[in-house]
Amino acid sequence: MDELSRRKMLLAGGALGALGVLGTAMPAHARSAWAWAAGGSVAGHGTGTDPHEAWDDEADYLLAEVLRRGDVPRVNEALRTWSRNDQPVPDTLPADVRAFMEKARKLPSWADREKLETAAQFSKRRSIYHNILNGLGGGMLSTAIPREARAVYYSKGGADMEDRVAKTSKLGFSVGALDAYRPEGICIVESVKTRMVHAAVRNLLPKSEGWTDTSGGQKIPISLGDMLVTWHSLATYTMRKMIEWEVPMSPAESEAYLHVWQVSVHMLGVRDEYIPATWAAANAQSDQLLDPVLGPTREGVELTDILLGQLAEQTSLGTHITRPLVNAFARYLVGDQVADWDGIRREPFWQSTIETVWPLLVKFREGVIDLPLVPEIAWTIDEVVRQYILFYLTKGEAIHIEIPDANRPT
Repeated sequence: MDELSRRKMLLAGGALGALGVLGTAMPAHARSAWAWAAGGSVAGHGTGTDPHEAWDDEADYLLAEVLRRGDVPRVNEALRTWSRNDQPVPDTLPADVRAFMEKARKLPSWADREKLETAAQFSKRRSIYHNILNGLGGGMLSTAIPREARAVYYSKGGADMEDRVAKTSKLGFSVGALDAYRPEGICIVESVKTRMVHAAVRNLLPKSEGWTDTSGGQKIPISLGDMLVTWHSLATYTMRKMIEWEVPMSPAESEAYLHVWQVSVHMLGVRDEYIPATWAAANAQSDQLLDPVLGPTREGVELTDILLGQLAEQTSLGTHITRPLVNAFARYLVGDQVADWDGIRREPFWQSTIETVWPLLVKFREGVIDLPLVPEIAWTIDEVVRQYILFYLTKGEAIHIEIPDANRPT
């Protein structure tokens, strides 16, 4: 083991060794039988099928054909010209891809335009919380989700994490954008592209020796259950944190914020029978799906180190932002247990400072307290948030979500 790998393993605080997953193939945790009631879904009923045993069949079959024909470069070239919700699907695409996209771009019948507009206005006023929780917080949770961490690591995008995070950020920012589902927005476009990317990865990853050796017996990655786990690491996690931080919101705003995420996960190919209809149903599903599967992996520790290192490097120029401050803020967002699994170092000074001043920053932004009550050091922490959003949002605007044609290079 080289010195860099040794350091990353030590950062994990012994958690990997304690669970015996140093390169061995096993699930992070035993998963209980599927018991979530489909009556709590937007469909109101379901088949009872475990979402971990379900995939996106239509998209998966299509991308298998695209890969078999060697059409990925042709499709990606056409997709680069497709950038707005109201834009026609490019006529240079193969006929089967174009037919799929025409169907996939349609909003569900239950989508409510008024709620989507309310969600957009709510996100506009609370964008700083949404972006940092969906981006940095959700990112740290994702690297502690073994299946997700390994799927990312061994796929083509895992070899260039700056590019990978920028593409993920582009989709995430589009969900929270003011024009997300308006004609001039991009959320439909990015969702359809991402759905096809997932399908390509499902076809490609089973051919990766690294992934098959660590998949814990999973034969096909990114099941609908895995997608729901990721959904909860974004939507449900963010709502829980905003409640914890006492961010004011009306019942209509809370319901609308859920609705935009319901529509978004539908657009990514998840069946309506699995999409929670209320926050109570979402919390119940999250307790069953997300919480039990969190844990450490070698891949997750390495990805975390890359992500936080990039953030500290890119935001440090001309500021007082350092890796210890980035570590401490990430640890504050996800808690000590997840941070230990991710191998994030403890930073006592900054952790104590953030725990004290971040709630004051929230109260100041919400007009609860006056500026003189916010300590000067709080603005250093505020700069971490601002620079994070600026860096990845800028990256997101400059990058295209593209279908992979191979796995991570060996």
